[in-house]
Amino acid sequence: MTRILTRSDLEAVLEPEACTAALKEGFRSTDPWSAAGQRVRADLPFPGTATALIPGLLPGIDAYTVKVNAKFPAGRPALRGVICLHSGHDGELLALMDSATITAWRTGLAAALGTHVLAAPDPGGDAVLGVIGAGAQAELMVRGLRSMRGFREVVVYDTEPARTAAFVARHGGRALRSPAEVAAASDVVLLATWSRTPLLHLADTRPGQHFTSLGADEPGKQELSADLLASALLVVDDRELAAATGALAAAGLPATAARATLGEVLRQDHPGRTGPTQRTVYAPVGLPWQDLALAWAAYEHAERRGAGTRTDLLS
Repeated sequence: MTRILTRSDLEAVLEPEACTAALKEGFRSTDPWSAAGQRVRADLPFPGTATALIPGLLPGIDAYTVKVNAKFPAGRPALRGVICLHSGHDGELLALMDSATITAWRTGLAAALGTHVLAAPDPGGDAVLGVIGAGAQAELMVRGLRSMRGFREVVVYDTEPARTAAFVARHGGRALRSPAEVAAASDVVLLATWSRTPLLHLADTRPGQHFTSLGADEPGKQELSADLLASALLVVDDRELAAATGALAAAGLPATAARATLGEVLRQDHPGRTGPTQRTVYAPVGLPWQDLALAWAAYEHAERRGAGTRTDLLS
């Protein structure tokens, strides 16, 4: 039997704190592990791209994921697809689940974790949080980050004023008129857009700021300029992937421009931020094991609670 989990089913069983803990453990354990996943992308004769992440694997979990996404920037939502959760014992299809929800949760929460680890310590919660691109991934980034640290204010910019207003209404703060205004007002900046030209350059920033860029997840997409990336402590989730399709590729920088992976920082193989005036950047691409981390958590909770529906696809 296969359990089918819709967006509402997933939102009912996923818990941000538990998901963040699973992602943190995944970052610590996967870099030294030999089971690497693949990211496959294809252009389409339509205004979008097809993407697959295979296989999602983690040590200690006897299952794997295959994710297939359609990315159409003008769509609402812009990302649609399915995650297949297969048994590692016999290949049984354990679950089919909405990939947009899993992707938003794992991407947003992993980015929140990287942001918290690299941004300057702020025990008093006096920093200002900037958001550029007020979509689903920014939503989860802010939720996850606020569970780890406080902020005095949130400032937001999106190309769609209505989406900016809705984001401000949910999270408080105020709307600004451009990415540069957000950077000028903020200590920590989160970017989650479809931009193909840099939204921020080194001249737009100041020492000590942190930037997390989620928009450079396939060739041609770029949110931060080469001079900003080169001047900062740049941390990625996978060096080679970032150099092939991520932030490094878009800026024309080699894999060696990334000083560390988040896994290396979490394992303390790299010190991460070393001073209050250091600029830091976290620029992940997204890895298949992250899908499994959340899909497995959702499946286990759904099995216990009887969430979703069950069907026999072989009947």
